[in-house]
Amino acid sequence: MKIATWNVNGIRAREAQVSALLDEQPDVLCLQELKAAREQVPQSLAGRDDYWSYWHGTGGYSGVSIHFRKAAFPSEPAYSHPAFDMETRIAQAVVGDTAFTSVYIPNGGKDYAAKLAFMREMEGYVAGVHAAGLKLVLCGDMNVALTDMDIHPSQNKPGIIGTSPEERALLSAIIGPDLVDVGRRLDPENNRLFTWWPPWKVARQRNLGWRIDYIFASQSLAAHATECRVLKDVGTSDHAPVTATFAI
Repeated sequence: MKIATWNVNGIRAREAQVSALLDEQPDVLCLQELKAAREQVPQSLAGRDDYWSYWHGTGGYSGVSIHFRKAAFPSEPAYSHPAFDMETRIAQAVVGDTAFTSVYIPNGGKDYAAKLAFMREMEGYVAGVHAAGLKLVLCGDMNVALTDMDIHPSQNKPGIIGTSPEERALLSAIIGPDLVDVGRRLDPENNRLFTWWPPWKVARQRNLGWRIDYIFASQSLAAHATECRVLKDVGTSDHAPVTATFAI
């Protein structure tokens, strides 16, 4: 099973690039920062008949989606979003005994308290999914560099949002004992593994970035992970897609 996640920074601006990614046939694709309501999604994407798709957006800001390849998932998943959802930032799809979740945690620059509150709710959400007997694949833009290894030294300024001890503690609590950071498990020593780059000083070309886009999976699923890649050269979003392959 191949799973991909990507903050597209505008689905309309990235229409052809998302279509090309779907043509690579990931079994599950999670998107964030759609900046579009369902009726604003380009028809070339909304009308694809090879994927079950759930678009969760209101237009202009935020928004997430989840897509399942019909050849791998013959029946349409059951979609929902948790009660704590704000600004269309989280969507869930349940298939059998597994929940797949696409999330876009607030940046926190405009409302830091709201970011922390959302993350606290996320911790409870993950615990609730596992308490219900489900496995979980949690994908998306978490807007937190989990450790100093996950941010280039040139970007790691004292006190900046996305690196604070309380944000890191909350993200660690979300992962908790039940989830695994698949990218870091498979590449534990790479201190240049980044998924987002500031749009200045040719930061992306010089790889002066942050790792803030993740694929987390329940322990039983993560045990079967064979590869996790950052597609650094794919697309024109300020984020790169991340893909993970599971031998299941």
